[in-house]
Amino acid sequence: MALDPALELGQALGVSAFITGTDTDVGKTYVTRLILESLRQSGIDAVGYKPVACGNRADATILAAASGNLARDEVNPVFLKPALAPLVAAILENRSITLSELLQGYDHLASRHASVFVEGVGGWEVPLAPGLRVADLASALALPVIVVAANRLGCLNHVLLTVNAIHARGLTCAGIILNQLEDEMDTAMITNKGMLAELAGVPLLAHLIYGQDFLDADELLQFV
Repeated sequence: MALDPALELGQALGVSAFITGTDTDVGKTYVTRLILESLRQSGIDAVGYKPVACGNRADATILAAASGNLARDEVNPVFLKPALAPLVAAILENRSITLSELLQGYDHLASRHASVFVEGVGGWEVPLAPGLRVADLASALALPVIVVAANRLGCLNHVLLTVNAIHARGLTCAGIILNQLEDEMDTAMITNKGMLAELAGVPLLAHLIYGQDFLDADELLQFV
């Protein structure tokens, strides 16, 4: 008997994954929510983890709801009020962020749930603390990485830089999810989809059209 597509997705990605973006505001939370909803609808106990949030906790609130209404503090253990890079925000609040506390938050969820999808903050090299970047957290977790990219001019360069940086860390890039942030498409947006997988050397897992509120697991599974 064929497995449910979302169940196959969870298995294909090694159940858990790290979600990074080519920049801030490219749709990491949106993509993570769709993945969680797809997996949970198939009966997989999938939850999200947003270890660090800055400015507001809207993303953490969304992920907590999509994770079966987990406590927001479980999903997001570190919140900094300034809408800045975490390193700078922490300095302004006279706080410190340690890798151990971020890993502890992940371990807490992983010990209780079958699948944890970790959403980074900003892009791959965003500084969290002195000597600690998002890439260091991803390396310590050693999860396959999914890259979320906004479909716009400059996308190819940003994706290639991010994928190359992931590989340089010795991590597996599971693929790219291209997110359409605008309804109308220009020439760059139209051609990006066809060029990404060839140039990056990793699968284009999905192209989410503007306003799409579901994950097309069948399309994604063609490449995973």
